[in-house]
Amino acid sequence: MKQHTLRAAVIGVGSMGRNHARVYATMPDVELVAVCDTNYAAASSLANIYRCRIYTDYHAMLANEELDLVSVVVPTKHHFAVASAAIARGVHVLVEKPIAATVEQGWLLIEAARRHGVILTVGHIERFNPAIIALKEQLDNHELGNLFQITSRRVGPFPGRIADVGVVIDLATHEIDILNYLIGSPIVRMHVELHRHIHQSHEDMLSALLRFENGMIGILDINWLTPTKIRELSIIGERGMFVANYLTQDLTFYENDSCQGKAWPELALLGVSEGRSIRLKVPRREPLYEELRSFCEAVRHETAPPVSGEAGVAALEIANQIVDTGLREQPAARLIERALAVGG
Repeated sequence: MKQHTLRAAVIGVGSMGRNHARVYATMPDVELVAVCDTNYAAASSLANIYRCRIYTDYHAMLANEELDLVSVVVPTKHHFAVASAAIARGVHVLVEKPIAATVEQGWLLIEAARRHGVILTVGHIERFNPAIIALKEQLDNHELGNLFQITSRRVGPFPGRIADVGVVIDLATHEIDILNYLIGSPIVRMHVELHRHIHQSHEDMLSALLRFENGMIGILDINWLTPTKIRELSIIGERGMFVANYLTQDLTFYENDSCQGKAWPELALLGVSEGRSIRLKVPRREPLYEELRSFCEAVRHETAPPVSGEAGVAALEIANQIVDTGLREQPAARLIERALAVGG
């Protein structure tokens, strides 16, 4: 039996919004009916490709179109206003991460979605990366045994398009959400170093050491200063190490040879030795397509989306804590300079 065609729109057609439009336009049983952007030329060029209607005012689009769902892909400072307007019209919403500019706005969106009976999901796209999905399955099956440390590295060149937030909100929220997804344990302590080298008003480098309630250690290496893009996550446990490459979607297992055929606590006496390196078979898929497909399925079947509004708020709250901690933990040299300035 043929499914009902979902009517979709995209608000904000910058680099990411254009990809949302492309995916909706290629999905079966989904019709991209409109795109909206304050830049008419950008919206018009996209509308000509996908033969959909053009708007420069999202209020007009929401009033004139009978939409089932919308992607909100505007600058972070506008997330709350745009998503709120769509929710008030009874339209299901995917808002790109972070969920909003503040935690309070995030909770207001969640409450509004609940009140109007619509789905609200947040675009934490790495949840849909096949390498991360495969890694989650391995961890759920206890393939590493006890877990010790998780390290996330998300670095690359400076993106000129990002002006309203720093590297923590723009990039680290990806890794924070993945840490929550994979580890599922609260952070009880953190040490944070932030720096601004190139960005005009926000931090462009983050180094953070996290301690989780379950005893695991987390390391975040995030910046806009590296001349090549690296997206990698590694996790160490008693049976070895998994390394997930977000870009190639490869998942590799590095075996602790000492643990073969052994059980804890005997492993503690044997230590660690190099074993086999095994690249797991991971089917490659476009994460954005999988994300929007899951959103559409949630709308179609009225089920909970994989990434809830609450998960989006959790990632934003931790990101804010990281920024606050980093600003408090200023380098000693800077404090000395400030003291000398005051004393002089």
